[in-house]
Amino acid sequence: MSEVVLRARNVTKRYGGTQALKGVDFEVLKGRVTALFGEIGAGKSTLKKIPSGIEQPPSGSLELYGEPVEFANTVEARDRGISIIHQELSLSPNLSVRDNIFMGREITGKGGMVDYAEERRQTQELMERLEEPIDPDTKVAELRLGQQQIVEIARALPVNARILIMDEPTSALCASEVEVLFKVIRDLTASGVSIVYISHHLEEAIEISDHAVVLRDGLIVAQAEIADVVLDWIVGNMVGRGFGLGTPPGRGSFGEPALTIELAMVADPTNPERLSVNGVSLEVRAGEIVCIYGLMGAGRTELLEAVAGRVPLAGGRVLLLGQDVAGMTIAERIQAGLGLVPEDRQRDGLVQTMSVGRNLSLASLGKFLKGVVLSRPEEKELIHQMIRDVRVKPAGPGAAIGFLSGGNQQKVVIGKMLATNPKVILLDEPSRGIDIGAKSEVFGLLAELAEKGLAGVYSTSEVGGCLSIAHRVIVMSKGRVAAEFDAAQTTKEQIMAASGEAAVAI
Repeated sequence: MSEVVLRARNVTKRYGGTQALKGVDFEVLKGRVTALFGEIGAGKSTLKKIPSGIEQPPSGSLELYGEPVEFANTVEARDRGISIIHQELSLSPNLSVRDNIFMGREITGKGGMVDYAEERRQTQELMERLEEPIDPDTKVAELRLGQQQIVEIARALPVNARILIMDEPTSALCASEVEVLFKVIRDLTASGVSIVYISHHLEEAIEISDHAVVLRDGLIVAQAEIADVVLDWIVGNMVGRGFGLGTPPGRGSFGEPALTIELAMVADPTNPERLSVNGVSLEVRAGEIVCIYGLMGAGRTELLEAVAGRVPLAGGRVLLLGQDVAGMTIAERIQAGLGLVPEDRQRDGLVQTMSVGRNLSLASLGKFLKGVVLSRPEEKELIHQMIRDVRVKPAGPGAAIGFLSGGNQQKVVIGKMLATNPKVILLDEPSRGIDIGAKSEVFGLLAELAEKGLAGVYSTSEVGGCLSIAHRVIVMSKGRVAAEFDAAQTTKEQIMAASGEAAVAI
């Protein structure tokens, strides 16, 4: 048996009326990867925060190498060798990659001055190790989300961590980037580093882990060596009920064209001479659900953002219910029935200083205006309806949005846009950071709305999500449509091959 490096004994934690942890006993073994599974609200986020010094438990204890420890903050935990890679990026977008990686642990030379040259050299080495060609002096705000995720991972690597907690480290990474990260993880565990790996990508987590632990409703309900684990065992223990990602609504119910994209072209914001989207055409009918699949950089996000009005078209046009949306603002497109659920919920989907309820109603406030007065009862009714529809699990509508788990925050972003009663909804990576139970709920809701005439377009880099609810799958590669499939008559391997991705196990 490997040495126990970290042990939590009978740990509890409560947030208001919610008991997040109910006496959890949890062990981390030296040089091994422990996968932590659980639905939204199961207690994973709370459990990770306690050994990393973000939260302190009111009862229970922590032991590090057999000695009792208490961490008042993340600095104390880091100094004892415990580091965390957050699912929600904690980067400073106005600073360079180098500055983000060494923030709070600057390398100093003679006279106490920061040695920027050495920091740059080490940052370059980290980027090479992670096989990501990012200049250390590039501002984080200029990076795509997947590259920002790489920087978040790189921040933890210079630290002499003995225990590394990874929360959804691959949520914004493509398959090749995941392979590189797995190589790094194997190098770390070979040198004795212990990993706690939290992920909703179940098959992926099985591939990299040595031991599996399942949380449900604040309790550890199952654990096993990964050699004895199969997918159904994980899901069954996670949700405690039957599950499924749903099936598409009937094919005979399609109506008139709801969204028409004609030869759309979108310039690359980092290099205007290059096109991120190059001549893409697509028609989506009322009641139809279309999935756009592609690797990072394929142009999926840029296409959806251009349709929604976040970035301009360099060529082509977009029709909503037959009307050209050129010249419409984002707000006008929302009012006309076109809404976008963005990929980066923290930066683009939520207002962190607002409550759950206010975030849900934010895009719909115009409906509640009576002259210049806002009808609070109508707003409150809508908020409660959306909490029920998308099954958000907050302490209440007044709860701070930052206290919700990543999956619940994603539900709020989706609910906010559904509250506008769209005719066409665009969802960019809607299952990012969502467990299989929540994903089933979101896809099920999308299917219900499609049966009522909603046209849905969602993009994903998760091939398993293509075949669960879509009628059609559009594969993008290098800014163009590479292939189109009937979702009922294709396979994961065909989709991956069309995208240029190696047919690896997902």
